[in-house]
Parts: sequence; structure tokens; C-alpha cells
Amino acid sequence: MSGSFPEKSNPLIGSLRKAVYPGTFDPITNGHLDIIRRAIMIFDRVIIGVAEDSYKKTLFTLQERVDLASASVRQWPQVEVKPFSGLLVDFARKEGAVAIIRGLRAVSDFEYEFQMYVMNKKLAEDLETVFLMTATEYSFVSSSIIRQVASLGGCVRGLVPEEVEKALLKKYGFTK
Repeated sequence: MSGSFPEKSNPLIGSLRKAVYPGTFDPITNGHLDIIRRAIMIFDRVIIGVAEDSYKKTLFTLQERVDLASASVRQWPQVEVKPFSGLLVDFARKEGAVAIIRGLRAVSDFEYEFQMYVMNKKLAEDLETVFLMTATEYSFVSSSIIRQVASLGGCVRGLVPEEVEKALLKKYGFTK
């Protein structure tokens, strides 16, 4: 049949569909939670992969980031939080994921995310990448800007979960 797709098994059909949403989550923001909320409408299980190897200097330890992310997603039983190190594709395969979730805030995120997509596809042809746009109200929110504002005593309420706000205030020596 002309124009048809080649016969191939589809990992998204007929099984529990798991996706991995990777990041440093230093800290997790309401923008991240928006992506997670929408990802669980597409996938049966979403695993938040908190990266140990990030090549970034993190404010929170790996365990603190895992704990804050876990506290932030406790309302969703289909979401798990797990630390990982090494290649994302190896972690995704170990978890039985069929897809990697990536959030995009703006067009400026696309070039980097596209490079990561191409490399991940080269390393693991069977894994799909699903890009989700962050809701408009969180399009300016990044973990780094949250850390910067909090370090100067600025209010981040409404941009991060309450547990994260408290942890930031404590980390930077401010009291609520």
C-alpha cells in the first residue's frame, strides 16, 4: 500500500505506558508540576528522574531535590520520583519507559532540547520524546530564576510548591 508506514511494533499500544520526566529539579517549580499534570493525562505512569550528574552547581543536594519533588507530587499516585545518574536513555530503559517528557517554556528552549532529542534518539531509537509547552503563567519560571529571587529575599509564592518555598527560605537563612 503506497504511503503506508512500515510494519513495526508500537510500544505505546497495549501495555502500561510509562514516561520519564528528567531534570535537576533544583528546585521543582509550579511550571514543572504543570508539565507533570499534563503528562499523566497521556501516560499511565510518570517517573520524575532527578539527575545526579547535571554539570550544574546545585543549591539542594540530590536527596533534598528528590524529597522536595516527592512532596510536591504526592497527590498523584501514578507519579514516582527517583534519582538517577548516567545516561538518561539507560535510566528510561531500566524503568521500562516508552517516552521521555520534556517541557518547553519558550522558543529559546527548543534548540537545546532538539539537540538532546537527536542524541537520545541516536542512543535509543525505541524511545520517543514528547515535548509539552509550559502553561503561559509559568513560561518565565525557571529553577535558576527562582533560586536567584529567593537568594535575595524575594517572594516566590505561587511559583513553587509551599514545601519548596519553605526549603528555599531555610536554605538562604530567611524566616517566614
